Amino acid sequence: MTLVRILLGALVASSLLLAVCWTMETRRVARRGLEREAPTPLDLLIGFVTNFFDTLGIGSFATTTAVFRLFRLVPDELIPGTIIAGHALPVVTQALLFISTISVDPRQMTALIVVSVAGGWIGAGVVASLSRRAVQLGMGGALLVAAAFMVLGMLGQFPAGGTALAFTPRAFALALVVNFVLGALLPLGIGNYAPSLVVFSVLGMDPRAAFPIMMGSGAFVATIAGVRFVGAGRFHWRAALGLTAGGIPGVIAAVWLVKSLPLEALRWLVLAVVAYASATLLRAGMQSGAVKLSSG
Repeated sequence: MTLVRILLGALVASSLLLAVCWTMETRRVARRGLEREAPTPLDLLIGFVTNFFDTLGIGSFATTTAVFRLFRLVPDELIPGTIIAGHALPVVTQALLFISTISVDPRQMTALIVVSVAGGWIGAGVVASLSRRAVQLGMGGALLVAAAFMVLGMLGQFPAGGTALAFTPRAFALALVVNFVLGALLPLGIGNYAPSLVVFSVLGMDPRAAFPIMMGSGAFVATIAGVRFVGAGRFHWRAALGLTAGGIPGVIAAVWLVKSLPLEALRWLVLAVVAYASATLLRAGMQSGAVKLSSG
């Protein structure tokens, strides 16, 4: 229990770090004479809805990217940083709730979160320096991966999983490698819930135990990677604040007010939107490359 409390304390500390960095960036911009717009009702609604259904297992990265692309709210190159920084505190809220209520081996959970954070720190540094075309192609491919996992889940193809709350030594070693990779991919917008659920189930763990590990990993990666994106100025301030301000109430509403919801039809709708966003991103990235070649 002590280790869990330490983990929760570290999670709160990382959240405060992101909040401080965000505040400093806002003041720095203000000193340059630039004003920041307040989030619009649409920004707040996007934050509420995406985090509401993220808490229920649909995921928020792919859906947020799709909405940003559909309504042209955020430039493509700023979408990863905006999603990471904006969803960080709502995901922290999820993690605090799930880590406190779902049993899983605390030592293994802590180790898995640590390697995920290490991967996320490296991944955020890479993504923050990518060109617009690279971000478009990367996110387009990421959405295709997310869509594939969504299809597998909706078709009932995820492994059923075992009943264990801890990995065997060999399985734990493999889980560490997988969680490092998933952490590195998070800054690019690839959600880690579905891959985590698949891998942990294959390795014999109770699928419910994936929730605290996944959300703890996602929360730490999002806050730490968010610090890098905010520091680099690679995020859309208004949209990110809308995700945060609308997202936290969305998480609370999902956890406390909704215990079960018929989501099958909604999952297929989300899949269609994600596929659309993936196609438009990949097309934009390829067209950008074609323009460069023709001009060169």
